[in-house]
Amino acid sequence: MRIRAAVLREPRTPVRVEEVELDPPHHDEVLVRIAAAGVCHSDLHLAEGALGKGRWPIVLGHEGAGVVEEIGSSVTHVSVGDRVALCFVPACGSCAQCRAGRQNLCEPAGRNAVKGTLMDGTSRLRSADGTALQHGLMTACFAERVVVAGAGAVPLPDGLPLWQAALLGCGVVTGIGAVRNAARVERGDTTCVIGCGGVGLQVIAGARLAGASRIVAVDRDSDKLALARRRGATDTVDASVEDAGRAVRRLCPGGVDHAFEVVGRADTIRLAWDVIRAGGGVVVVGLAPKGVEVSLPAIEFLHEKGIRGCYYGSTNVAETLPQLAALARDGSLELEEVVTSFTELTGVEEALDRLRRGEGARTVVVVDEQLAEVAS
Repeated sequence: MRIRAAVLREPRTPVRVEEVELDPPHHDEVLVRIAAAGVCHSDLHLAEGALGKGRWPIVLGHEGAGVVEEIGSSVTHVSVGDRVALCFVPACGSCAQCRAGRQNLCEPAGRNAVKGTLMDGTSRLRSADGTALQHGLMTACFAERVVVAGAGAVPLPDGLPLWQAALLGCGVVTGIGAVRNAARVERGDTTCVIGCGGVGLQVIAGARLAGASRIVAVDRDSDKLALARRRGATDTVDASVEDAGRAVRRLCPGGVDHAFEVVGRADTIRLAWDVIRAGGGVVVVGLAPKGVEVSLPAIEFLHEKGIRGCYYGSTNVAETLPQLAALARDGSLELEEVVTSFTELTGVEEALDRLRRGEGARTVVVVDEQLAEVAS
């Protein structure tokens, strides 16, 4: 079928909406009509060419939700008409990482995501002239419809608008998963969250849900810090007007138990290291471009300080995403306030520009207004 999609032809050039061909799903794949999609920094990194060479031409978008329109013959966990959120690591279930319970690090999913293909190593997307297009992070949901691996379509409970459900597939799973699985924050722990964009706000929400006694939010944007307060931050530090490290240590003498870096820069990773106490830990959630390196004072490992990465919330998304959707539906997890802009499919490039300027938290691209159910 022919669909409209946001296509990047070359890095650092404008994303443009084009008519492209979408082939039918294979036996283990699903066709989804997209309701809405969130615009994430990972989309910007792809658009800027910061994640490696050869990742274009590509249809961007990896944080979305919609309704199943067709299923392959071997798909049994969803049916036509089901509401689903998209998962950009459709775990195979059989590789060494999946068998070890690290489905977020599924080996074939990782390889094919870099290639821009689905799990069989091929694309369902073509330009009008027949040129194959890559699937952005195996999802490509800045489009009217997508074909994804079966495991990439996660069923949703009723009652949650799809424009909010779209945020679950990346920002919410990543942020709250970092708190629950990578850091394992416990009630009474102290935390610091560096970077209060779309994912950082979810880390703050996760720390609140975990019962952290202190949640210090650090950013250079006063509007984002105000959002952080509403998400549950107990304290805020404006790094544009004061030394953030000193400010955090003043608020939490001796340092915090857990620091979350949600920016992806060497200086903010080092800041996270500097604000943890002896025995504390840093979780790096931010996606750093290729080539970025971080220097740490090795002698401080004597203090039993630790640092670890976190990819996709270090979680089994197929299990976790419906649980988080239920929390959002029931009001325990508010998603609406992290959205600072709405746009149409033609507004993807403008949304990426807002990320370049560091403005706002999440933009939601409303692809199908009726399905998305955005309140007027």
